[in-house]
Amino acid sequence: MTALLLTRRLRPAELATADAVLAVAVGGLLGPYAALESPLHGGVREPLWVSVLVGFALGLPLAVRRRWPLVVAVVISFVATVALITGVIPNYAAAAPGLAVGLSFYTVAVSTGTRRSLLGAAGCLALVSVALVLTASDLWSRTGGVAYAAVMIAPAWMIGWLVRERRAAAARQDEHLVRRTAAEERLRVARELHDVVAHTLSLIVVKAAVANHVAETDPREAGAALRVIEETGRTALTDIRRVLGALREDTPYAPTPGLAELPALARQAAIAGVDVRLDVRQEEPAAAVPESVGLGVYRIVQEAVTNVVKHAAPATCRATVTVTPREVRVEVTDDGGRPVLIGGEGHGLIGMRERVTLHGGEFRAGPRSGGGYTVTASLPYRVAA
Repeated sequence: MTALLLTRRLRPAELATADAVLAVAVGGLLGPYAALESPLHGGVREPLWVSVLVGFALGLPLAVRRRWPLVVAVVISFVATVALITGVIPNYAAAAPGLAVGLSFYTVAVSTGTRRSLLGAAGCLALVSVALVLTASDLWSRTGGVAYAAVMIAPAWMIGWLVRERRAAAARQDEHLVRRTAAEERLRVARELHDVVAHTLSLIVVKAAVANHVAETDPREAGAALRVIEETGRTALTDIRRVLGALREDTPYAPTPGLAELPALARQAAIAGVDVRLDVRQEEPAAAVPESVGLGVYRIVQEAVTNVVKHAAPATCRATVTVTPREVRVEVTDDGGRPVLIGGEGHGLIGMRERVTLHGGEFRAGPRSGGGYTVTASLPYRVAA
């Protein structure tokens, strides 16, 4: 509980209350007590009301130190200087005005720019130093008076400046995390949209070509192709709404596709001329696989099959998905012929590799020795005990 109270940030009302208590403590107790003290060698014996007035003049400005930090620091420094020069507060009781001055300059350093707060601190340091030099006695020399003034102001200002810098660094780190999270979210959405659009448009293009080819000779076949295009388009719209709906908390969206949707994916590829032979081997219940891993497996199979449709159809494709207690292994092979890419990987392969890397797995893709192409991936979801 104590740690919680120390680490949580106080609300404005709580800060105002704390400042008011601090002002009363310094102005109503410590300040008047110091002013009531008499110089060591006699001299000033001011009336009681003057001692109380000086005490409150030192402490009460602290109540508004967060609203007008530099003004409060100047006022307190001026009051402390006058009180020390006139002897209302003797030099041996300078700790009371020193506390008020230190608190004010801590606030200046925390809430004001470095250059402005440093100039203010230097000016007030010179002012208080003059007062302590003019009141130098057996207690300290003039050099000691300047040193005492520096001890009152410099450490408080330095602590406040360090706190300000630390807060600024924390704010920059938070901003960096927000930007990185936003970039990762944009990448996730772009990857999802690419997988959805690339897969469905490939099927639509294939079936549109079929419909256009047989439109006059076989109207029934052309109608069947158009129905496939309609169904594929509706599915794509649903997937796109799901991806975009995930960005808005107030928008309901369909469940994320996973291992259970793989048979439907195979049937959809079959109508585009690719015979997909799906084999799902479950050594572990599918419910044990996290949703993110299930989505990654689905998208990898989808992208691999889409590449077969685009580059190797008509072909036979075997997709094997093995769910083990620690990972999900995916292997997609085909026997089709396709041109060898010399210029590196396409967006589809890059997207699959990114999904696997995100889960700390392994990914390989390349032509088979006997013809065709192979895509293999492993997505761990449970750390070995």
